[in-house]
Amino acid sequence: MTAEAVELAPLDLVFAALLLILNGALSIWLRLGITRSLFIAAIRMVAQLLLIGLVLKYLFAVQSPWLTLGVVLVMVCFAGYEIMNRQDRKLTGWWSYGIGVSTMTFAALTVTLLALSTQIRPDPWYDPRYAVPLLGMMLGNAMTGISLGLNNLLNTVSRERWAVEAQIALGETRDVAMKPFIRRALKTALMPTINSMAATGVVSLPGMMTGQILAGADPIQAVKYQLLVMFLIGGATGIGSVTAIYGVVWRITDPRHRLRLDRISESTGAA
Repeated sequence: MTAEAVELAPLDLVFAALLLILNGALSIWLRLGITRSLFIAAIRMVAQLLLIGLVLKYLFAVQSPWLTLGVVLVMVCFAGYEIMNRQDRKLTGWWSYGIGVSTMTFAALTVTLLALSTQIRPDPWYDPRYAVPLLGMMLGNAMTGISLGLNNLLNTVSRERWAVEAQIALGETRDVAMKPFIRRALKTALMPTINSMAATGVVSLPGMMTGQILAGADPIQAVKYQLLVMFLIGGATGIGSVTAIYGVVWRITDPRHRLRLDRISESTGAA
């Protein structure tokens, strides 16, 4: 007998949401100061998911490449804003948003198009049922890696500027002077992906695999799709993080290999 997905009633979701109320109560009791942020995030999540559910239902029905492109552009713009908003220090002007969006979009689109054209091969190739969720996973993970990497790079360079300037004064190029900071930033950017891959299958069953199993798919087939997604995520995060970090290094130095901290804004205390 084939398993079927269980249809959830609104009351089921309300019951599960009580766990967040418990977290809010614990925050008040322990004076963590995150109660308001927790409930705002929960309300925002519900509104966003309900909205995207309606949009995707319509998008899947019409299968328009232009509407799919429009949804992709909205996703990219919001992800770019999140990258910029998560920085303690930002590049001045439009550079912080521009580098974040361009590198994230390049990495996510490249990997998604590769998967759609070689492994998944939907018909048509832009079928939003495949393209939008896959691109969303690539954007989300690339966004996290880029934001962590850039935050680490800008903070450490600002804090340890004298170490960089001392090496440049001794005749080293910016690539050599910045190499320890680049390595540290890249490790920070890739660590969540590495941890996720290391724990997948033993500690946790990823969302895509769990969803397929709950929908009645063969577990081995679900594992294959999850492996494909994890490999793609690793590639997108790596490509995006490397290009973003080197892009910022290029921006905060000049052709004479001088450090330009005037192109970095002061710390905002962002999370």
